[in-house]
Amino acid sequence: MKKVAFLLIITILLSTYSLSFAETNLKLQSEGSVLMDYDTGKILYDHNMDKPLFPASTTKIMTAILAIENGNLDDIVTVDQEVVSLTEGSNIALEPGEKLTMEQLLYALLVQSANDAAYAIAKHVSGSIDGFVKLMNQKAKELGATNTNFINPNGLHDDKHVTTAQDLALIGRYAMENETFRKFVNTPKYTIGPTNKKTETRHLWNTNNLLAGSALINVDGVNVPYKYEGASGVKTGTTSQAGNCLVSFAEKDNQKLIAVVLKATGEANVYGDSHKLLNYGFNTFDNDILAYANEFVENIEIKDGKQLYVAGVMENDFSYPVTADSLGNIERKIVLRENLQAPIKKGDLLGVTEFYLEGENIGKTNIISTMEVDVDPSSNILHKIFSRWYLFVLFAIIVLRLQFLQKKKKRRYRRSSYSIR
Repeated sequence: MKKVAFLLIITILLSTYSLSFAETNLKLQSEGSVLMDYDTGKILYDHNMDKPLFPASTTKIMTAILAIENGNLDDIVTVDQEVVSLTEGSNIALEPGEKLTMEQLLYALLVQSANDAAYAIAKHVSGSIDGFVKLMNQKAKELGATNTNFINPNGLHDDKHVTTAQDLALIGRYAMENETFRKFVNTPKYTIGPTNKKTETRHLWNTNNLLAGSALINVDGVNVPYKYEGASGVKTGTTSQAGNCLVSFAEKDNQKLIAVVLKATGEANVYGDSHKLLNYGFNTFDNDILAYANEFVENIEIKDGKQLYVAGVMENDFSYPVTADSLGNIERKIVLRENLQAPIKKGDLLGVTEFYLEGENIGKTNIISTMEVDVDPSSNILHKIFSRWYLFVLFAIIVLRLQFLQKKKKRRYRRSSYSIR
């Protein structure tokens, strides 16, 4: 019996050790990385996620989302000499005076990773490249990417052009919320027909091999294709200074993940690290629904109402990525609004349900009313009466004063009667 108990303890310890090892040692080759839950923004894994590194062409995520938000896909963009003169590295051979639509340039930017397309987009949106870069940095700060500094719209190397894995995850998450952006980064190939300057057709192929790459890489001792099941974006980047970079998005079942890998050495390592991060997220966490929309919370007292109580329910679903071991440690705390008083309308906010995991607040959802509660007329009258208590006090003082004066008058009358006698 003692031997069985001993083996059981050893098994538990080994399984615990294995889980801890898996959580903290993914054996990544990149210099900076992060794994983020897309729905909640929770960081599930990080390695030097706040270390400033060069982003290379992952910069174009910001360029694209600003173009989508501030431009029109049908806009005709005219390429000028400055765009052509500045262009180095990957490009689609734009010519001065060439006219393309904003949509065509965005495909060139996000599918082919064309640096000339980035310059053309920047000048069209802001009138100047410097003006567009200011817009990029402003947007980064708005998104909480406070360790990011952009110098250009395409990621060509500059010692001051830096970001972090966490900042890129925030930017990538924001961009992937836009359906138009998702369409571009999830396109395997695209064709640009002849233009006013080009007679040939340009064929663009997506640089992100997570979408369709068939070559094999070794991930934890197993040879697997570059292609990752459930992947649908986001953007690659490569320079000699930045190394290989990749921002990726994948979805399985009810879970969506954003992974960022910066400064990996070689294509196999950047994709291998991305596979490891995504595998870890999907294998370790479940995005469990901890509360459902319209789920009953409790009957809540309403002052001065025709009904004393109203049923409070959750306004929305609430989900959070948790491990199987931590699911039982979720706690709820109900916080009601002060002075809940009729009238109450259906759907009115009654309070919030806060969720805690091992003492840490992980989020909240609103509690709303399931029905209308009208004011009770009798309680309203009583309320008005009691709200004017000072009038009763004043009235009582006046009555007591009158009584006192009347008694005083009677005493004087009696004394005067005695004196006459």
